[in-house]
Amino acid sequence: QAIQAINGYSNMSAEEFTNMVFQKIDVNKDGELSLEEFINGVEKDEDLMELITKSFDLSNVLKAIQSG
Repeated sequence: QAIQAINGYSNMSAEEFTNMVFQKIDVNKDGELSLEEFINGVEKDEDLMELITKSFDLSNVLKAIQSG
């Protein structure tokens, strides 16, 4: 709910917000997210990247994960 409020998504429930994000990045539609699928999904979706960046500074974490 805090992430929603920070990013202006307060007009939907936490479950609706989570489902929206999940649907955007569950590329293979198997109902599960691997770490790789999550990272790729967020990197490819400009809105999600901005949303996460505004909520948390994950840039260093993503770089560390990508570099192994």
